[in-house]
Amino acid sequence: MLSEINGLSRHFTEDTLRAYLLSRTTRTDSGCLIVRGYGSRRGVYQKLAGRAWAHIAAYAVFVGGYDPALEVHHDCGVPDCIEPTHLRQLNHADNCRQRTQRLRCRNGHERETEPGTDRLRRVCRTCNRLAQKRWRERQAAEVAEARTAYGRGPS
Repeated sequence: MLSEINGLSRHFTEDTLRAYLLSRTTRTDSGCLIVRGYGSRRGVYQKLAGRAWAHIAAYAVFVGGYDPALEVHHDCGVPDCIEPTHLRQLNHADNCRQRTQRLRCRNGHERETEPGTDRLRRVCRTCNRLAQKRWRERQAAEVAEARTAYGRGPS
């Protein structure tokens, strides 16, 4: 069964993969088991155990009956959750229908609707504004540092 998972390292057995996944997870208040994959950003780097997706490996190990023709869907909507009760397999069309737009961005800000289409904006304006502010502060600090390096004071 583990041989059907794309990218999974061959040295894993079901028991060792189960122990490996559980060693890299933390439980949240909402009941999700959040896996810590490669990298530091949540939800982006959730590949584990070779180059396999963590939620697919977790479905195969904890739930069983993995069918590679189907996709593993998160009922909770958290992309790096591997809680077995939050995972189920659907075909591609049903998986696309189940996806919903989240009302909050990943930093917890309320998302705004686009005036022309009445759909939620893809980019959170608050996060974007804060990121631009941080960028401008970094640029100003670099300019000030360069000026002091050339013997000029702040102007």
